[in-house]
Amino acid sequence: MLNPNLDEIQLNSDDYERYSRHLILPEIGVEGQKRLKAASVLCIGTGGLGAPLLLYLAAAGVGRIGIVDFDVVDTSNLQRQVIHGTSWVNKPKIESAKNRILEINPFCQVDLYNTRLSAENALDILKPYDIVVDGTDNFPTRYLVNDACVLLDKPNVYGSIYRFEGQATVFNYQGGPNYRDLYPEPPPPGMVPSCAEGGVLGILPGIIGVIQATETVKIITGTGTTLSGRLLLYNALDMKFRELKLRPNPVRPVIEELIDYEQFCGIPQAKAAEAQQQMAISEMTATELKQLMDSGAKDFVLIDVRNPNEYEIAQIPGSVLVPLGDIEQGKGVEKVKELANGHRLIAHCKMGGRSAKALGILKEAGIEGTNLKGGITAWSQEVDPSVPQY
Repeated sequence: MLNPNLDEIQLNSDDYERYSRHLILPEIGVEGQKRLKAASVLCIGTGGLGAPLLLYLAAAGVGRIGIVDFDVVDTSNLQRQVIHGTSWVNKPKIESAKNRILEINPFCQVDLYNTRLSAENALDILKPYDIVVDGTDNFPTRYLVNDACVLLDKPNVYGSIYRFEGQATVFNYQGGPNYRDLYPEPPPPGMVPSCAEGGVLGILPGIIGVIQATETVKIITGTGTTLSGRLLLYNALDMKFRELKLRPNPVRPVIEELIDYEQFCGIPQAKAAEAQQQMAISEMTATELKQLMDSGAKDFVLIDVRNPNEYEIAQIPGSVLVPLGDIEQGKGVEKVKELANGHRLIAHCKMGGRSAKALGILKEAGIEGTNLKGGITAWSQEVDPSVPQY
C-alpha cells in the first residue's frame, strides 16, 4: 500500500461523478479514489498486455501513467492490442495509446518514453513512479525490469501470454519474491517461441492485462489480497485457473547493479551460432527462386517447414509441407530424402529462420539444401503480392 499525503489530494465535482461506482464501494471510497488520483504507474510496453491494462488504469482514475515503447502500430497488432485503431497503423504506439487514454480520462497525466528500455536508462525512467507494470514479451527486458524494480524497491506487476495460456503475479512487493525466484536462469534462446511464431488467442492478453490492472489498483488502494507470492496460471481452452506458491529463494544472487541482459540471456551467442549455421547453408532470394521456376527446371524440390495451419494461410506454388517438428523428430528427414532423391533441395518457412534450422538438421543427415532468404514473406513482398502476409 502506498502512502501519499491524502490531505493534499482533492476530488472535484467531475471526480465524484466519474468515479461514483468506486466511491460507493466501502473497500475503495473517497480515500481509495484519492490514492488512485495521487498514484503514478509506469507501463513497459503497449502491446497485448499493455493495451487493456492502460485502458483500465486510466478509467480507474490513476493520476499519472508513464508508457515505455518504441514500436509502431502494425495491422497484425489490432487482433489483440485493443488500445490501438486502424487509423494509427504505422504510427507510434505510445502516441496511439496516449490519444485513447485521454479520450477515456482527459484528467490523466500521460508521460511518453519513445525508447527501448535498457540498463543505461531503466533506473532513471522507473524512479519517478510508484508501481511498474511489465507488459513485455522477451526475457532480457523482463530481467531488466525485475532488477531495476529490486534496486529501486518498487512493486513489479507481471504478466505473460503464449497461445492459449497466460500467467500473472506481483513481484517485489512487501518482501515477496521477485522474477528471479520464478526464473533463476533464462531459457536457451529460441526455446520459447514468440507470439509472432507460435500465435496467441487475441482475447487472452485482455484477460491477463486486466488481472494486472486489478492488482495495480489493489496495491494503490490497499484493498484485498494481492498475487504476491502466488503465480496465477490461466488456460483459455479449458477455462481454468490454477495457482502456484512462490517464495523468495534464500540463496538467490543479490542484485547490486544492472547488467547486459542480452548477454545474460545468451542472445549474442545464439545469434553468432545462427549466423555461423546460415553461413554454412547456401541461400537464394525469392526473385532467384521465381527465375528458377520460370526456367522450367525440374531438378529441384521445394519444401515448406512451417506448421500445417500456416500452410493453409499461404503457399508457394509447388511446395511440399514437411514441418520442422517432423524433421526434428526424425520422421521428416526420411520424407525429405525421398523427396530430394537426387534433386536440388530448397527449403522455406515464414521468414527464413526455421528453414535454416531444418537445413542444419538435414545437413547432419547428409542432405544438403538451399534456404529461401526471407521465406514466404519475401516471396509475397518481392514476387507475388497476392500471397497473404501474416
